[in-house]
Amino acid sequence: MYRLARSGGSQKLLHWVSGRAAGWAGLLDGDGTVLHGVTRSQDGTGVEAASLAREYAKKLPGLGARSFSFDRGTHTALLFPLDGPPDAAAPILAVVAPHPLPDGLAVLLADVAMPLAMCWAAEAVERKRRRVDLAESRSREAVLHLLMTGQLSIAHQVAGALKPNLPDPVRVYVVECPAGRRDEVARICTELSGGRSWIVRCPVYARHLILVVPADAGVAEQRLGLRVAEAVTECVAGVSEDVPLADTATGYRQAFHALAVARGLPARHARFGSAPDPAVAAGAAGARWADELLHPLLTYLPRRSQDPGSQELAATLTSWLAFSSHATQHLKIHRNTLAARLRLIGELLGLDLNRVGDQAALDLALRIRATPTASGRTGRDQRAARPPLGLDDILGGPAVREWAAQQLRPLTGPGPAKSSADPRETLRTWLECEGHLASSAQSLGISVPGVRKRLTRLESVLGRSLLQTPSARYDLWLAFRALDLAEPGIAR
Repeated sequence: MYRLARSGGSQKLLHWVSGRAAGWAGLLDGDGTVLHGVTRSQDGTGVEAASLAREYAKKLPGLGARSFSFDRGTHTALLFPLDGPPDAAAPILAVVAPHPLPDGLAVLLADVAMPLAMCWAAEAVERKRRRVDLAESRSREAVLHLLMTGQLSIAHQVAGALKPNLPDPVRVYVVECPAGRRDEVARICTELSGGRSWIVRCPVYARHLILVVPADAGVAEQRLGLRVAEAVTECVAGVSEDVPLADTATGYRQAFHALAVARGLPARHARFGSAPDPAVAAGAAGARWADELLHPLLTYLPRRSQDPGSQELAATLTSWLAFSSHATQHLKIHRNTLAARLRLIGELLGLDLNRVGDQAALDLALRIRATPTASGRTGRDQRAARPPLGLDDILGGPAVREWAAQQLRPLTGPGPAKSSADPRETLRTWLECEGHLASSAQSLGISVPGVRKRLTRLESVLGRSLLQTPSARYDLWLAFRALDLAEPGIAR
């Protein structure tokens, strides 16, 4: 009995008891609900036996007895309430077997009651621990979601009950773990960072950990990603630049792009290279354009109180642009709910959300709104007094053109020369095909694996993720469009 208790717990013990009784064995609570049930008999009476056990388990508390036995037809039922803590109801051990019962079965059940009660208590503690761990994991995930959407004050309130405190400024890590070892890697990250990191299990990618680390960390903590990669075989880490806590979403995007580069490096670790942000390059005109573009969405009032409002729709759009269909996991909503919200957003804004160009415009507008500007926001009267701006007006500015040239400069360096294929043509075709590999392969006249290999090589050249979301395809589309506007006479 004790060997089974140590190796298999209550389930193994019940299986063994069922075999000794040649019948059904199970644990029930006070109202007759079967918590665990096992039968090893071959006569197909398991369902009937469980029904009998439920019937008499309900009557047992009113009998004032420590155990109970009854006969019905060809079967005998034995019920033993297990011992448990005073503040919790202990389950009832029930056995239903054909009579005559095996010799010594009643004594055997009395003996098994103690290890079974101990197993049940230990398993109850483990279930409670898992619930607590899940609650903490979901709370940390909620805090990260609030940070990603710029709701700092609520994030600080929710994080107040958890440790450590949210740092500011921060450095964001994305650690890709070996399959099935994410919890182990999370513990290692906690130890290596001295408990100062805010560690979240990514709700979208099952092998990813997201670490928010103080930007003022010591030398050892600054090498956290490299140390994790050295400590755990197959771990890969991407690291962002130092960013304000309010720009956690930007830090995550940078770390995710660095992760795509790190996969191809022997050290399995990479830091995001410095790069200007198009939201900053767009300037005050970009802020006005973003306000005008998003105005129907940000001022939307739902017809019914249970329908999503403007803030929830904006959060849905931000998540979908970042994670595509994986937004359902990020937002914890059904795919039909996501599709309905996206249809509504497209109708409000008058855009086709299936087009990469419209997606890129919305991504830029949301990033601009999340970036503080010295000029502040324009009011509705001011918008009405000025002619409306279009995306091309913003992309035609000199600062944006300079940003676009810097984005695409790596494509003319020594890296792409290793391949006979024109990297710009590959990227243009992929973007014109809305990021679909099959359509891109057909247009380029190569196989789907061939397109994937080209894009994987370009991830290392650009230092950005292309095939996995968050993807750099929006920035690349904007960069190509900006250069086309600057040099309209040059053939693509």
